[in-house]
Amino acid sequence: MAITATIMNTATGRPIQTMTFGRMPKPWASFNLTSGELVTAERIDVGKPAPGKFAAQVDIWVTPKKSD
Repeated sequence: MAITATIMNTATGRPIQTMTFGRMPKPWASFNLTSGELVTAERIDVGKPAPGKFAAQVDIWVTPKKSD
């Protein structure tokens, strides 16, 4: 089952993009953004699913070196 996560900017608190992973990424996982920048996950937040739903919201917090 694929995991769809929202990539969040730790400096601004705003979403950068959404990304799909084959499995839950580890907190130290590195991946490329659509801009081509390599980032490392600093924190992963998994929310509670809505009542009657199975999927939970996943946020991955990163600090990009470039400004938005």
